[in-house]
Order: sequence, then C-alpha cells, then structure tokens
Amino acid sequence: MTQATPHITDPDWWRGAVIYQIYPRSYQDSNGDGIGDLAGIIERLPHVASLGVDAIWLSPFFTSPMLDFGYDVSDYRDVDPMFGTLSDFDALISRAHALGIKIIIDLVLSHTSDQHPWFVESRTDRNNAKSDWYVWADPKMDGTPPNNWLSIFGGPAWQWDTSRQQYYLHNFLAEQPDLNFHNAEVRRELLDVARFWLDRGVDGFRLDTVNFYYCDARLRDNPALPMEERNDNIAPAVNPYNHQEHLFDKNQPENLDFLKDLRSLLDEYEAITTVGEVGDSQRGSEIQATYTGGGDKLHMAYDFALLCQAYPTGTRVADIMQTAQSFGNDSWGCWAYSNHDVERHGSRWSLSDAAQRTYAALLMSLRGSVCIYQGEELGLSEVEVDFEDLQDPYGIRFWPKFKGRDGCRTPMVWKSDNQNGGFSESKPWLPVASDHLAKAVAAQETAPNSMLNFYRRLIAFRKTHPALLKGDFTLLHADDTSIRFLRSHAGTTTLCAFNLSDTEQSFDLPAGAWTTDPKAPFTIQRDGNQITLPPWQAAFAYKKGSNTGENSHG
Repeated sequence: MTQATPHITDPDWWRGAVIYQIYPRSYQDSNGDGIGDLAGIIERLPHVASLGVDAIWLSPFFTSPMLDFGYDVSDYRDVDPMFGTLSDFDALISRAHALGIKIIIDLVLSHTSDQHPWFVESRTDRNNAKSDWYVWADPKMDGTPPNNWLSIFGGPAWQWDTSRQQYYLHNFLAEQPDLNFHNAEVRRELLDVARFWLDRGVDGFRLDTVNFYYCDARLRDNPALPMEERNDNIAPAVNPYNHQEHLFDKNQPENLDFLKDLRSLLDEYEAITTVGEVGDSQRGSEIQATYTGGGDKLHMAYDFALLCQAYPTGTRVADIMQTAQSFGNDSWGCWAYSNHDVERHGSRWSLSDAAQRTYAALLMSLRGSVCIYQGEELGLSEVEVDFEDLQDPYGIRFWPKFKGRDGCRTPMVWKSDNQNGGFSESKPWLPVASDHLAKAVAAQETAPNSMLNFYRRLIAFRKTHPALLKGDFTLLHADDTSIRFLRSHAGTTTLCAFNLSDTEQSFDLPAGAWTTDPKAPFTIQRDGNQITLPPWQAAFAYKKGSNTGENSHG
C-alpha cells in the first residue's frame, strides 16, 4: 500500500527542523510481549505532536535476527514481526502525516545481517551470482587476516569463512558483514531499497554509518594513530579501535559518487530529506561539510562532536561551530546531545535540571537542525543496568569498563503508578529505572514548570524566530562558562546568550534597537542595554538588520 505524502509548502522544511528519535523497542508495547512496536508508536503519536517537533526519526524496524537490535538487517523490505507488519507501518505513516509529523526511517546500508539471503548466497562459494556482493579477501600467506583493520565492537574486522576459505569484512559484529559498494549491482539494489520506502510515503532517511559505505579497494593497512591524537568519541577508551588512523576502512572518495546517485533518486520525490551519521572522531566536521555541501549529496549530517564525553563548555561549542563553518556555509549540520548509542547527556555531563534546560536552549539555537532522543524531553538519566540484564553485545564484550548502550535504551515512562511505567503490561525487555517513574509523562503533563512543558515552550519559541531555524551564525563571545552569538536571516537578527555556570553574569547588548522576547522560557534582568543572567539562564533578543559589535561585563 502506498501512502500519499501531504502537501508540502516548504521543500526545505528540514533546514532547522526538530527531529524526535524513537527507538521502537522501547517506546510503547501494544501487545504485552515486553517489546515496543509500531502500533504502540501510533498510540503515542499525540505525545510527539504535543512537543511541536517536525519529524520522527524511527530507528530500524526491519526484519532482523536482532543481534544488534535491528542494525543487522535480514530483509530491507519488510517489518520484523516483533514490531508488526507493513500494514502497521502504513498506518503509522498515515497517522503521523495527519498530525503534521514527517517520518524519517533509519536505513542501514553499509552492512547486513549474515542471515540476509544475499550473504547466505555469497558465502556458499566464490562463483555464485552474489559472490562479490560483500568484501571478501584471501588470507595472508601465514593465514592471518588480509590487513590490520579493526572492528568498532572489538578485535579484528575480519571473520574467517570456512565455505569460501576467505575472510569477510565486518566493521561491527562478525554477524554484520559489510556490503561491497565497489559492485554496481549492490549500489543499484540499495537505491531500489530506498525507492521502496519512498513509494511507501516516508519523508526521508537517517543513514547509519554513512561514511563506512566504501573501503579501500586495495585493502591497505591503517597507520597507527599517535597517542596524543587518540580519543573516545567513537569507541570507548578500552577499545583498540582508537589506536588507528582510519584512512582506508572508511571515508573513501568514491562515497561521494554514491551519495550523488542517492540524491538524484530522492529528488524525484517531493521534499525528501536525508541526515547522515558520520562516525569519525578525527575528521567529523570536514566529512559533514563535504557530504552536505553543494546541494547534490546529503541534506544534513551529524558527527559525534556533541555526543561524546567531552564537556560542552562555551569555548568547546564555539570551536565546534566555527570548525563546521570553516568548511563552507552551504553545508548543514544536525546536532544532538543524546541518542540510542551514547550515555544520556544529563548523566554524561552530570547536569542539574537547570543546566539541562540551558543546554537544551543552546542546542535549539545552533546553526543546523536538531535531534532529540525519546525521554530527553523528560530529563531522563542514564540507567545502571545489571550485568545479568544486559542485552547489548557491545557492553557484554567490554564490561565492566564500558557497560554498553542499554542504559540509554530502557523503556519510555508514561505513568508513575506501576513498575513498568506504562510501557508494557509484561516484563519489559530492559528494566525500567525506579527513579524514572517520577519523571513519567503523566507526572509532568500537568506541572507547568516541568521539563516536558519546558521543551514544548522551547520548541514553540524556536519556531517564532526564523533566524533560529535557518539563519547564519556569528560568534560574539565564548569562554568556558558562557557563549553568545548572533543568528541572522531575512533581515532579522536574533542574539542568543547563555550562562553555563552557577554564577550570575552580565553583558551589554550590541549597538542597535534590541527587543528582548518576553515569551522566551528564561528569567533575565534588563537595565537599558545591560542584560543580567542568573545562573543557568539564557537570553534572547532580536532586531532588524545585523550587528556584530559587543561589549562584555563579567
């Protein structure tokens, strides 16, 4: 069944959009099996609509053995029975569109499950029709893997196959073999997968590990990364993946040609968007700019600059934004603090309630689009999951130094009056944290000053200022405890100022006739041209025209 896409008035709706990520396993269980599903998401769409977001990013729901919880796809054109049916997906599209919400689905193109029929055929021998659909290589003379590439999930990125007596490449689990993008048949088939879902009515794709599609055709060794350049932005510190400079296993120039082919397909449809996940801790901003610049590849992309452990001081945020800008203004970022792969940011950075609100406002003010992760609007913290309850193979592999991703994937909490938080009538696939129950949607719904209602006001406020959605970015001031910048669009400039500390701060507005917006969800004091910000507060002012001069106090 094909769903009609609603009339689109702005083909650039994605530019400045707020995108709400739903992890289907953990949003709402409708059939009592302890696992979230598509029907459950439909049930909770009014909550999503109440936030005022523009779109949902739906994490994978395709048929899968679920060794990596849907990121190991065994059928790209069907829904896994645990989540429902294609008819359920059609109903989700229809209901979301009726509520004015667009649907972006997570396409995992770099690899499949080893149970996918393509791989099952490919591994039978070296002469079958799909023998070259995956990255196969002979061993070295001593039987060891063909090069030194490492898997993000730990250990060599090569797995020996006894049928072909060759190694196959897997950048993630051994059960997730990498597709060979050097093969034109593979590229055509994956474009056809995208067309299948476009014809079904989706509004775009989140592209998993978008910089991993191609590897070096010559399979050259990666060089060692100097100690001083290593970090844990992509893999935890205990993972040797951080010891290499990943020159040849990803980020290959041929990737750009495939992205152009994908964009050509998307342009056949009305107002479709893409957001690419750039997994690279050394060149993330550069890749983001390259992949989105020129108007002929991705629409937007995000890296891990704000998803990593490093605390986002004003100085760091300014550096991230200016680095992104240095690669050209025609690129477009998509910024996030939390998602299904990282520790929830409130816990990661040890933020108070007031600090979470201020950082949310900062995120909503940066040049680019925004992703927020389910439960972020409730101020949920990371959950400490006991080892016996762990589901994530990544956490099980590196326990206890790295506990995996289960702590951010626990079920959404809707009610406070039962131990499952209204998520399911049965034992959930991951435990619901007791301290999450007090933050449930029902508990926050009627509290005017709750985190939930703050997010609603913040998103609504953002939409009243076009400069916050699509404007240019000009840094005025940054230090470790504050940041101030201008966003300018269509003859209007919005000033954004953030006190990222426990101490009162003040500053002078730049020259001009500035109006402070009384609808802004923060408390400030204004005396003429001087603004005083209490601890963990933000100020917004706007005027016609632009001005970059400023005098600072404190």
